[in-house]
Amino acid sequence: MSENPLKQYFRRPAIYLKLPSNGVGYAPGVIEIPESGDLPIYPMTAIDEITARTPDALYNGTAVIEIIKSCAPNIKQPWAIFSTDLDALLIGIKAASNGTELEMESDCPKCKESGKYGVNLAGMLSQLKSGDYSVELNVNDLYFKFRPLCFKEMNEINLRQFDIQKSLSFTETDSDEVKVKKNQDALRIITELTIDVLSKTIEYVKTPIGIVREPEFILDFLRNCDRLTYNKVRDYTTDLKEKTEMPPLDIVCVNCQHPYSTKFTLNVTDFFG
Repeated sequence: MSENPLKQYFRRPAIYLKLPSNGVGYAPGVIEIPESGDLPIYPMTAIDEITARTPDALYNGTAVIEIIKSCAPNIKQPWAIFSTDLDALLIGIKAASNGTELEMESDCPKCKESGKYGVNLAGMLSQLKSGDYSVELNVNDLYFKFRPLCFKEMNEINLRQFDIQKSLSFTETDSDEVKVKKNQDALRIITELTIDVLSKTIEYVKTPIGIVREPEFILDFLRNCDRLTYNKVRDYTTDLKEKTEMPPLDIVCVNCQHPYSTKFTLNVTDFFG
């Protein structure tokens, strides 16, 4: 097949993105990092826009995967992308496709009125950092090494949460006894899911006699350790996650001029819509 004479008019990278992780910690073959350290990010195509509006693809995560493949071709295994880099990638793709200004709505906590505000995506990208996952947490004679979840794990967790919510929802015919039973079931299932997710964030546990990496042993430990140890591990991972999240946006209400801060949450459906 001869070369397409229209190739010179194909889309080109619109921005270049440095990942918060700088590519550190990935297995070989997940990402091809250029010498500059910055990944080329392409605008979305018409096919990408259709993919972003496909309910099933959004539900099972394949929409995000296909869009990353299309717009960030240096990402060779999108399912393996760390949670610490995912927000930066999505913001970069949005900025490359629609410009660096994003309009969002927010309700003022004082006057309760809704207003529209512009968010500078380039400025937001510059603020994204990754928690330091190289530091071990010492609890008594144990040392815990943590890792960020990958997108595949995050997606599986989200699907499990959705299924739990659906299976434990109340109906008009449920008696008080049934509602109490469902609440008890919900608490048990959510607690088990929380422990399971926490276990996945632990890369290994170092003991005085060796290093434990087996996921089933780490999960068993979290189920049976004392409350203080569990809380220290949980709080440490929460702190790591918060250091990676986007800082709150400072807003001045367009209606009453009240200044306040609000959290900016990425909703993939709205973000690519």
